[in-house]
Amino acid sequence: MIKNILPNLAGIFGKLLIDLLFFTTQIELKGKKKVESIILSKRFILAFWHSRILLVSYLYKGWNGAAIVSRSSDGEIIARVLQRQGHETIRGSTSRGGLRALATQIRRLNEKNMPGAVIPDGPRGPRFKVQPGVITLAKKTGYHIIPITYSAKKIKLFKSWDRFILPFPFTKCRVVYGNPLYVPADADKNRESVCRLLLEKELCRITFEADRYYCHRIT
Repeated sequence: MIKNILPNLAGIFGKLLIDLLFFTTQIELKGKKKVESIILSKRFILAFWHSRILLVSYLYKGWNGAAIVSRSSDGEIIARVLQRQGHETIRGSTSRGGLRALATQIRRLNEKNMPGAVIPDGPRGPRFKVQPGVITLAKKTGYHIIPITYSAKKIKLFKSWDRFILPFPFTKCRVVYGNPLYVPADADKNRESVCRLLLEKELCRITFEADRYYCHRIT
């Protein structure tokens, strides 16, 4: 029973803390206009680095998206927070149940016309390296991938593998949308590889742009 209570409490308080944190911040959006029509269709896949999950999940709370979350203990907390934010979570990772989770996510998106979310360098890296799952998801659903990232003026930078950032309360945040990417349904392995590298390059570009705006050099 305690095993269920603690994750539930983590989800409740985690969601409340994220809401409170970003309620105090000033959030600026850059590049959203070019993907506005895709977002309004709800047929899109948000792709963002593991270190930039907080503000992205806050911006899209209540959108009923489908996200794959790892089966780790940390993943359990993330899953509970995302569920409180109004999303459906599918448990799995590259090492545990990843193919089954991806197949479930593909089915959910095709059946329900709902957004998807992918952390392409999660759950354990390598950092800033796109894994192929997001490309397969886009190919099988016909959804555009929308790269998104953010940075903040004042942050706590953790010494974790992903160099996770935590914005300070009352700071300024800048969200950057990248160029959308479409993966054709008939894409062969070479085309899929090209798409993966294009997404990786674009995510790195907008992330470095967001960090440079506040004079951060996160290596």
